[in-house]
Amino acid sequence: MEPKQRPNAIAQLTDALNARIIGQDQLVESLVIALLADGHLLVEGAPGLAKTTAIKALADSIRAEFRRLQFTPDLLPGDVTGSDIYRPEEHRFEFQPGPVFANLVLADEINRAPAKVQSALLEAMSERQVSSGGTTHPLPSPFLVMATQNPVEHEGTYPLPEAQLDRFLMKVSLDYPSLDDEFRILALARQEQVDSLAPGVQITLEDILVARQQIHKVPVSDVVETYIVHLINATRRPSDYAQALAEAIDFGASPRATIALDRCARALAWLHQDSYVTPEHVQRIAPRVLGHRLVLSLSAQAQGYDGAAIVHELLDHVPVA
Repeated sequence: MEPKQRPNAIAQLTDALNARIIGQDQLVESLVIALLADGHLLVEGAPGLAKTTAIKALADSIRAEFRRLQFTPDLLPGDVTGSDIYRPEEHRFEFQPGPVFANLVLADEINRAPAKVQSALLEAMSERQVSSGGTTHPLPSPFLVMATQNPVEHEGTYPLPEAQLDRFLMKVSLDYPSLDDEFRILALARQEQVDSLAPGVQITLEDILVARQQIHKVPVSDVVETYIVHLINATRRPSDYAQALAEAIDFGASPRATIALDRCARALAWLHQDSYVTPEHVQRIAPRVLGHRLVLSLSAQAQGYDGAAIVHELLDHVPVA
């Protein structure tokens, strides 16, 4: 079977994002996968690592409406979803859409808002709709939330609850760029200051829909499907695989994680122009899909482990069927 070819538009989108987002290849790959797999992305990293630049560049490239939400402790749920406004001259309430009514939404520093504001995103992220005053308002399509949080500063923050974390298709943790990439970033910044950058690519919603249809058709063998299910099962019954894992994991991944891992592995295979999903695709994407869905024990957290590190341990203990 010949490898599936990516539409030129998606290939150009990936190349354009990599040209503008230097040294964050995994972020770019995850953004494109989230867009194609119709999911949301949680990005963790220190300030200045191109989190905002990445989502803006994506919005500029697909002719989509972009909104940025700066989460603060005094933010209200209605500031996110919108609210009903009374029109006295007409003696009726009218729904005023909030900033969540956009194709691409940047929820900046999402963990700085209290739980009631974070939960305002739950229905939007899961059901792609907002309910207000007994009326349901559908969100535009495509709809992608990219939320950011700072892993260093915890004062005045509210950890995301497990139900909220489970709504994110993937989580990406960013690191500082290499020395070579730092020189490239400096050169790129100078070009932007003199407005000498070439215009970016522009893709349409039709390009995205075509890509999603092709991704859905990427074959997944029984062996790979069994491997995916066993990986999820290992997060729930880690003692069947290794005692160290059992001591590190308090709660495993939900069935939503199984679906997400399958979708992301298909999207990754398609992006690499492979004809079918292999265990290597699953292994590459699994830390990003499963890491944030695990509830780690206090002892594991005290030893400095995070979810992605535990998933890497799982991959070493769960054999390919």
